[in-house]
Amino acid sequence: MTSPQWVKWLPSFLKNRLEGRHELQKELTNTGWMFFDKLLRMAAGLLIGVAVARYLGPDGYGLLSFAGSYVMLFSALALFGLESLVVRELVTHPAERSSILGTAFSIRMLAGIVSVPLCLAALLFIRPDDRIMLVMVALLSSALVFQAFDVIDLWFQSRVATRNVVLVRMVAFSISAAAKLACVLYAGSISAVVVATAIEALLAACGLIVVYKMAGERLLDWRFSATQFRRLVTAALPMMLSGIVLMIYLRIDQVMLGAMAPQQEVGLYAAAVRISEIWYFVPAAIVSSVFPGIVSLKNNSPDAFSLRIQQLYKLMTFMGYVIAISVTLLAPWIIQLLFGASYAPAAPLLAILIWAGLFANITVARNAHLIALDRGQALLWCTSAGAASNILLNLLLIPPYGATGAAVSTCLSYWVAAHGACFFSATLRPVAWMITKSLIYPRWW
Repeated sequence: MTSPQWVKWLPSFLKNRLEGRHELQKELTNTGWMFFDKLLRMAAGLLIGVAVARYLGPDGYGLLSFAGSYVMLFSALALFGLESLVVRELVTHPAERSSILGTAFSIRMLAGIVSVPLCLAALLFIRPDDRIMLVMVALLSSALVFQAFDVIDLWFQSRVATRNVVLVRMVAFSISAAAKLACVLYAGSISAVVVATAIEALLAACGLIVVYKMAGERLLDWRFSATQFRRLVTAALPMMLSGIVLMIYLRIDQVMLGAMAPQQEVGLYAAAVRISEIWYFVPAAIVSSVFPGIVSLKNNSPDAFSLRIQQLYKLMTFMGYVIAISVTLLAPWIIQLLFGASYAPAAPLLAILIWAGLFANITVARNAHLIALDRGQALLWCTSAGAASNILLNLLLIPPYGATGAAVSTCLSYWVAAHGACFFSATLRPVAWMITKSLIYPRWW
């Protein structure tokens, strides 16, 4: 097997370490493409997001953020917890890929179709007289149906070959970003901005179908299997419930803040959240690329599996500390530069929220660890503890402290979900000590 072209440009000491390690080279190539995609999204998305935030102002940006956060609460139901599970099944049973993909697509399509009316019905109960919000949520929730085609992405992930998927997502994102920029430049309405956001999912679905055919595969070969359905649904239910709870503790802060504080507070909080979360793709990209190899180690070499997991925890923690410390020191300057004087009160919020990223990093690694061990119910326990603590803390802290209380609640609940909850389960206590070790002694090497 020949090495990728980029290897020959490396310094000799790195080239020697990679020589003959073709699986690692493949993982690094895959991670590189994912980083390229996410870096483009981070840079362009930040610039477009800032332009939209400046154009709409804190009040309008608060409305847009509330709608996005609200729809996100239902995305876990539409995804049905199948992401890593389908990748694991494709790696373990490659000969059954047609039935795995066909059944997973059917589950996701059904879940997406159910999610949209549930989303709208709940909104009518919460905000019965807000017709503008109803239109915004209806447009954004259409993406929940098109996400069924993301099973194609999962197939490419199982092969550690996401180059074409990255290119497709880049094109879809670029068209959506250009449409949002046009709304800002030509004074479009907030509904026009929402339409520009919603078209990305449709474009990505069309592109995924094209690259799947280019890979020599056919959607018509997919088939529904009752056996696969029972196996996937049984395994995915804890993951889906965990995902719903995860979305609650990730996004309930903005929804509760919108219900308990002025809309301007939501806009300021959303600006801080946008900055604090722009780098979350880094741990996700790393873990997505190494996950197939981790699953193989778990099946073939338990000692090497444990070592690799501990290394992953330490790397995620090291990255979290570097980002959190840097942004805490630079928060006022970052907010002033990007969002302007009207968003200045968001700087203290950013200094708090950025520390939630440390525990978000750990959570990504911890989730991969538990999925590889087939402990989906443990994930549900951790995310439930995080969601419950977030709701409780928001109820206690938002009324007296507003957006600052929501930021503190988010940071503390992320720690509960990533680390604290693990100590209360005998099964997860070894995982808790591995995370503790990484928090005390993080390292990137």
